[in-house]
Amino acid sequence: MARIRVLVVDDHRIFAESLAAALAAEQDVDVAAAGSGPAALRCLERAAAEGRRFDVLLVDADLGTAADGVGPPLPVPAELPYGGANGTAHSGIQGGRHGGTHVGAHGGPHGGVHGGPHGGAHGGPARAVNGRAADGISLVGAVRSAQPGVRTVVLAERDDPRRAAAALQAGASGWVAKDCSLVRLLAVIRGVLREETHLPPALLTGVLRELTAARKHRTESERLVESLTPREREVLRCMVAGLGRKAVAERLFLSPHTVRTHMQNVLGKLGVHSTLAAVALARRAGVGPVDLAGEIVERGGQLA
Repeated sequence: MARIRVLVVDDHRIFAESLAAALAAEQDVDVAAAGSGPAALRCLERAAAEGRRFDVLLVDADLGTAADGVGPPLPVPAELPYGGANGTAHSGIQGGRHGGTHVGAHGGPHGGVHGGPHGGAHGGPARAVNGRAADGISLVGAVRSAQPGVRTVVLAERDDPRRAAAALQAGASGWVAKDCSLVRLLAVIRGVLREETHLPPALLTGVLRELTAARKHRTESERLVESLTPREREVLRCMVAGLGRKAVAERLFLSPHTVRTHMQNVLGKLGVHSTLAAVALARRAGVGPVDLAGEIVERGGQLA
């Protein structure tokens, strides 16, 4: 029997321990737990180095925040390992009000969202700060970048179509209510390993609306970026990387005055009034930062 390796990431220790113990009671499930995003990333890295990668990550949507959203995280040990089939059977999740709908490339009677488990527009709002996952959805994005083979499922205390859509955009394969039944959660875990994407039925319409709107905004942003000249796009990538006018001038072998003109042209063509707004639009269009470690553009290059 193939075993499923699950990592629970939640900064509420009682919930993390109870859920891990309940999952460990399954004959084919091995479980570990982490109390923060950085601890989870370390656990994933170590497991990969030892040749025993995790299959599924269960992550708290509100990781790193207290119940009111402003307090410090609870003091959870960096990792809480659990064994296989001998764990206790009680769980911190209750029999739930949510059923589940899986949406994915196969569609079928449950409806479908084309493009696989990651939903609509790429990029999404989730970010990792200084290489450390700052919240649950940011952790999803960080894991997708570091170990794309790991499936992630977000555990949430409340229905929120916007955040659920953001999680899918970041790379999550599912969004599940914390008060769902253990049977339901196990079905989701096994489902995401079959490339399914799972959402509560009550969220499906709202999530599809959010993903459609995100795609619309992305398409408009892409159209605006395409109106830039190659040189202006290079300047925009420098702006996305956080470079100031002087640094851009040195990198592109241009005068600060010329860079200022390019930046003004970029803002005008994008229809924005600040560098921050230009960077946000560029991100929506999928424009990444210039590679600061790579080769700089040589004097006399082909950019116009």
